[in-house]
Amino acid sequence: MTLLSININKIALLRNSRGRNYPDVDAFAARFLDLGAAGITLHPRQDQRHARYSDVESLGALCKQRGAELNVEGYPAREFIEVVKLHRPAQCTLVPDAPDQLTSDHGWDFKKDGEMLRSVIAELKALNIRTSLFVDFDNPDIPVAKELGADRVELYTEPYAEFVGTKLGEEIFKGFAVAAKLAQQSGLGVNAGHDLNLNNLGKFLQIPGILEVSIGHAVIVESLEMGIDSVVKQYMDIIRQTQLVNQ
Repeated sequence: MTLLSININKIALLRNSRGRNYPDVDAFAARFLDLGAAGITLHPRQDQRHARYSDVESLGALCKQRGAELNVEGYPAREFIEVVKLHRPAQCTLVPDAPDQLTSDHGWDFKKDGEMLRSVIAELKALNIRTSLFVDFDNPDIPVAKELGADRVELYTEPYAEFVGTKLGEEIFKGFAVAAKLAQQSGLGVNAGHDLNLNNLGKFLQIPGILEVSIGHAVIVESLEMGIDSVVKQYMDIIRQTQLVNQ
């Protein structure tokens, strides 16, 4: 079954806005896990404006205690890589975001960054950290991720989310299905994330073999409207229903 990983960054952003540990990031992560999420995603930016490097340690311990996975995302700056190597999360997703970037908005260019990624992936795999690379669905070089040593790719799903329900959206959806199949045929696992929500997740999961979806911003917004318990239950129901259909 597709696993749901909750991105906790927006909780961290609220915490940082008041200068003390309120809301408690670890407590909210534990609550999401109690409600059925399979893992927690954390994306510390280089300026640590929301998630902090110190969160990697505490959330890693929490996830291990609960038998869940911590997915740490970020640009492979040396400080980030050293934090990941020290705390050894289940998965590290490498994302090509600049220090001043508002949010992730594109995947890797393997022609330009391939050798750097190969070196970083080797460091992580030596510690048995599963690696995933953030990719655009229309990147013809997706199989190169396997050659670089990656275990998975994460499909950047904003183009799908932006146009879902339109004629163009149908073509983009087909493109994502092709990209997922291309990755799988290359021996890569497929994750997905960015702007997925309760309204568009079900259709996206018609694509077979999606191993994990990482959802954060939408979960928090939807929880403001409907409550955390209700929102996570709805996500779990969507995942179960689409799994039955795909079988």
